[in-house]
Amino acid sequence: MSHARFPKVALFDLDGTLLDSAPDMLATVNRMLAIRGRAPMTLDAIRPHVSKGARAMCGAVFPELSIEARDAQVPEFLSVYAEELGRHGRPFDGIAPMLDALEAAGSRWGIVTNKPEGLARDLMLLLGWQDRCAVLIGGDTLPERKPHPLPLQEAVRRLEADIADCVYVGDDERDIQSARAAGMASIAALWGYRLAHDDPRNWQADVMLEQATELLDPTAWPQGGAH
Repeated sequence: MSHARFPKVALFDLDGTLLDSAPDMLATVNRMLAIRGRAPMTLDAIRPHVSKGARAMCGAVFPELSIEARDAQVPEFLSVYAEELGRHGRPFDGIAPMLDALEAAGSRWGIVTNKPEGLARDLMLLLGWQDRCAVLIGGDTLPERKPHPLPLQEAVRRLEADIADCVYVGDDERDIQSARAAGMASIAALWGYRLAHDDPRNWQADVMLEQATELLDPTAWPQGGAH
């Protein structure tokens, strides 16, 4: 008989891990393109870039621009995205019941994302998660962001938890690098967003899962911090 348990604390990346937010990003970049009289992008074209952040998406949309010129598009991107936030995307299949299962097991869960904290908090309200998410660290919450370990370390400190009792789930190599640097067990979310040349086998996560629904099974989680 299995004695596997959910971790005491489960921490998650947001875009590409809990949320399929690519449709919101697509609406954002297509508004920017329409203003410029240019053809819209497809979801398949923008999807691989979503977890890389606003600068990467501006680079994908305007590849002909210099790095400086692309960076200059970021404030516009964030402004338009704030208007499209939560209008088109939704949690991946399996996420809602998984969060229910974590809470039923007495586990706490939180979010550590490189998305600006204000936008992440707005999403919590839209999703009805604001009173359920035990901690939220954004990309501008601290002086460092992932892949630095500080965001995960700060989340653990705020929860008054032990690193050994926590597992971090993310769909980008930076997520796994951050967890490893913090000494935290990790799960690579293969259902998320990544470029064609990204090979999750090289990230050295403790576990790799193909579908978010697999998180419903306690045996799928690294067991070092289970209770």
